[in-house]
Amino acid sequence: MDRREFIKKSLQAGAASLAMMTMKVPLINSAERTSTVAVARNGSPDDMVEKAVEMLGGIARFVGKGDTVVIKPNIGWARRPEQAANTNPEVVAAIVRLCKSAGAGKIKVFDNTCNEAKRCYVMSGIQKAAESAGADVSYMFPQKFKKTDIPNGKILKSWHFYKDALDADAFINVPIVKHHSLSRMTMGMKNIMGILGENRGKIHNQFDQKLADINTVVKPTLTILDAVNVLMRNGPVGGNVNDVQSFNTIVAGVDPVAVDSYGASFFDLKGMDLGFLRKAHAMGLGEIDLSHVKVKEFNLSG
Repeated sequence: MDRREFIKKSLQAGAASLAMMTMKVPLINSAERTSTVAVARNGSPDDMVEKAVEMLGGIARFVGKGDTVVIKPNIGWARRPEQAANTNPEVVAAIVRLCKSAGAGKIKVFDNTCNEAKRCYVMSGIQKAAESAGADVSYMFPQKFKKTDIPNGKILKSWHFYKDALDADAFINVPIVKHHSLSRMTMGMKNIMGILGENRGKIHNQFDQKLADINTVVKPTLTILDAVNVLMRNGPVGGNVNDVQSFNTIVAGVDPVAVDSYGASFFDLKGMDLGFLRKAHAMGLGEIDLSHVKVKEFNLSG
């Protein structure tokens, strides 16, 4: 090697080393190469949430110090917690506390409700529980919805998304598992509809593909599925506690398709049985086949 070539290679090596030293290691915000789903059972909501996230590597993988975090539960209906139409308020509070422990700068909780917002926030118990845990709970303001392109959408090419959700450093999707009269089940992927504006009724035509389309825009940092109590019939509104079954389970993961596919098992279904998951899998949004997923399970009751 002559002197000129030696100097050239030395400079290249030095530049590469400097880039490695200054490169910021990103937080987990997309599906891992091998999808992992964590399942915690038979404990308090606090303990199950903490254990499920711990099995994924801990909250610090997802939330950094000073981060603005959006926690998106289902608060769509003016129903009490025991009716299981909305996310369990204790689950939401547990996630708020976990994010605070990671040093989050601001934690926002909101949902674009189907019934009148004030009634939903109060009756669900989520506003009180989340605020007590340290979150900023707010209604959604029309001026904050932003028309957003959906470049990878098969049918939908744009829609209005809530700016606070798009701008968050970490977006944690916290749906409840329940029956749905149109999609058979509603879980994480459908819960994204709660950050949409406009007339959401238009999405119900060719619903499975449109649901997959909107999920190409918002990819949750983490999905935490509430299966503490599951509405088995007459969803999504429910109302009769006799339609509710207790599973006392939390499911968490980075891959939203894998998490929802596991959630299908509460109804004795597989991911392939749900049209929106088939569409999402075909678009590369996650793994639908649980035989290709690493499932970690822990029973807190011993």
